[in-house]
Amino acid sequence: MAGQSPRSISIQAGIAVGLLTMVAVGVALWPDNIGQNWWLPPLSGTIVGAFCYLLVFRQLGFYIQDRVRVIYKTIRRFKGSSSNLNLDMNNDIVEQVNRDVMSWAESQIDEITNLRETDTFRKEFIGNLAHELKTPIFNIQGFILTLLEGGMDDPEINRKFLLKAAKNVERMSGLLEDLDVITKMEAGNLDIELVSFDLLDIIRETIESLEPKAKRNNIDLSVIRGMDASKVMVKGDAAKLVQVLTNLIVNSINYGKEGGRTEVRYYDADDTVLVEVADSGIGIREEDLPRVFERFYRVDKSRSRHAGGSGLGLAICKHIIETHGQTINVRSTYGEGSTFSFTLEKA
Repeated sequence: MAGQSPRSISIQAGIAVGLLTMVAVGVALWPDNIGQNWWLPPLSGTIVGAFCYLLVFRQLGFYIQDRVRVIYKTIRRFKGSSSNLNLDMNNDIVEQVNRDVMSWAESQIDEITNLRETDTFRKEFIGNLAHELKTPIFNIQGFILTLLEGGMDDPEINRKFLLKAAKNVERMSGLLEDLDVITKMEAGNLDIELVSFDLLDIIRETIESLEPKAKRNNIDLSVIRGMDASKVMVKGDAAKLVQVLTNLIVNSINYGKEGGRTEVRYYDADDTVLVEVADSGIGIREEDLPRVFERFYRVDKSRSRHAGGSGLGLAICKHIIETHGQTINVRSTYGEGSTFSFTLEKA
């Protein structure tokens, strides 16, 4: 019966058989011997009912264990569990098995979904990596072939093509270095040295180093003060956070509009400091926002190759900030600009 435990079913069977036995014995003794043997019907009913209860409970338990064990063997083979089957005979076994099977099915669906997503990501990653490496390799191959076919005899062409080959080698080397960094981060092997330092120092240092690049692209770099303090002391790895700021500002310059601006802002946020890098560039489409921190994902493929970079900058930023126990986010309006923001723990 649905919703009942094996024990309750056995008790009901025992009571029913006991009552029938008691009635049968009473009828057999009626009417001549019922007076002096009045105790015989209830005693017979109790004994037979108890025996029936034990027999039904035992056999029902064996039956359920044998049938259910096959189901749990299948579940546990996929789950990798070696635990013994333990069913509570005082509860509804069917409901218990149903819950376990449904839980297993949901976990299988989640696992299959994750495997599909991982496989898709792996295919995209391999394809993107091959494309990123193919461009500089083909360029280098073309330059070397040109030199071998006679260009080496012309000093002007010789130097020009060697410089171009060197530039492509540098680009490929940078890509491999970024891959090495992000692989170490994902494996948890990148050391982060947490010390107290002045955030304003690394902001000024980063902006000064990128000022020439911004001028070449006609982008105005500025700092917006959000805290009334001469020093903003935070806790983190200063060198790694310089890398984060550099990547974000370089992106804002590369994807900025001529005559546009990039602003680095900082604000007090209770126990943390909020840092923002905002630009008035091309912006990011809404459907691209969830994927901007993926490796090699480019939101504007028509300009990405021209803009340069390995396509790993934002992924590295995300790993560095998360290694600090903080978060990084992006908000953007397509055609108007983007704002990347992250938090840092106050010293």
